[in-house]
Amino acid sequence: MKKAISLVFATVLSLAALAGCGNGKQLQSGSAAGAETTASSQTVSSSEEQNSEADIISEQPEESVSDTADAAEQSRDDENESGESDEEDSEMQMNVQVGSSVFTATLEENAAAEGLAEMIGQGPVTIHMSDYSGFEKVGPLGTRLPTDNRQTTTEAGDIVLYQGNQIVMFYGSNSWSYTRLGHIDDLNGWEQALGSGDVTVTFSLAE
Repeated sequence: MKKAISLVFATVLSLAALAGCGNGKQLQSGSAAGAETTASSQTVSSSEEQNSEADIISEQPEESVSDTADAAEQSRDDENESGESDEEDSEMQMNVQVGSSVFTATLEENAAAEGLAEMIGQGPVTIHMSDYSGFEKVGPLGTRLPTDNRQTTTEAGDIVLYQGNQIVMFYGSNSWSYTRLGHIDDLNGWEQALGSGDVTVTFSLAE
């Protein structure tokens, strides 16, 4: 009888031990599965972040070579336009009134022309001019201007400084040592306005 009880008791203990081992394995298996699931989730999340960053980078516009070339060309055009505008602004003009006719002359870029511009900038200057040799009108300015005399062959419309204190306007041609002051822009009616005799000429700055 005692042997039977002992055998039953040993059998119960064996079953209990087997049940405990089985639960432990299940717990270990569950823990491993959970860890694998967590690691998989982290891997997917990391992959999604990398893909998102790649999408952002790929969506950023790239500056093409043609865009760069267009920008450089536009910059050169702007510089050229600016240079042309500055050159136009640097040109100074004056009005030349002969009787009732008014002509516009563009002044040279030299000290004599600057001195004349400063002079007439203070008020119109009127000069009585005489005809000489059938190709020019000459008259005293009443003051001296800086000279830069050079051997010059003149043509109709040229305005020069002679001997530092006389203005000469040409409706013909001559070769002599002069300092250039300017030139009439439009010669239409110029020779007719000067005529063959003496004239009174008024110089003023063009507006």
